Amino acid sequence: MTAAEPLLHLEGLRRWVRLPGGEDLHILRGVDLEVDAGDHVAIVGRSGSGKSTLLNLLGLIDRQSDGVLRFDGQDVHRLRDARRARLRGASIGFVFQQFNLLDGRTALENVMMPLLYGDARQFWHREKLAREMLDRVGLGGRADQVPARLSGGEQQRVAVARALVRRPRLILADEPTGALDVSTGEAVMALLDEIARDSDAALVTITHDLQVAALSQRAYLLDEGTLHDIGTLDAAGTAEARTALAATAGLRAGQEAVA
Repeated sequence: MTAAEPLLHLEGLRRWVRLPGGEDLHILRGVDLEVDAGDHVAIVGRSGSGKSTLLNLLGLIDRQSDGVLRFDGQDVHRLRDARRARLRGASIGFVFQQFNLLDGRTALENVMMPLLYGDARQFWHREKLAREMLDRVGLGGRADQVPARLSGGEQQRVAVARALVRRPRLILADEPTGALDVSTGEAVMALLDEIARDSDAALVTITHDLQVAALSQRAYLLDEGTLHDIGTLDAAGTAEARTALAATAGLRAGQEAVA
């Protein structure tokens, strides 16, 4: 990747599926987006707007129907499945609304899991690296606890540690505060943002909560498969704009927890 090239480059990205009747259902209708290393970008949209589809494309889980998606200068659509999987494992970390921790494993063992598929250094030093990351998220003293003995906020921090333990260049956070109360969610987002910034990783947050989007450097609205730049939402003076946007797009602007 050259100095002038963004980490993520999307141009005219489209995704559609063929319905049983032979018609095409268009989910994404020409998305353009650039994300640099160190950026924190939020993509907001109501249910059914195409957020999950876009996340799957950014995470190299799915392939676009048309358009360009470049990661680190590579046209990933041209890569074979095995190469995409290696790139995804090494360079992309996922944080989901549901923590997806292994119930019978300790926090340490959960964080070590991705390192089993890492390079030789990561594999042989997996316990040390996992403990360091648990310390980083403030759970060094809880490493030997299983998920059932951790609070929701602690479980999400374990999930954050697991997502970041391989030092990904891109972090995709899908409704990362959705299962948490407001104060715990804000703490988790602050932690994610801090770690991403310190490691110069790009952070893309997918959400329908404008309070979460307000923590990003810039935000986009995904509406009916089209992405619209709505700038920054972090200033106190934008509260009225956030409320109007929420009313227009069916988003959540209040402080209540996500159901």
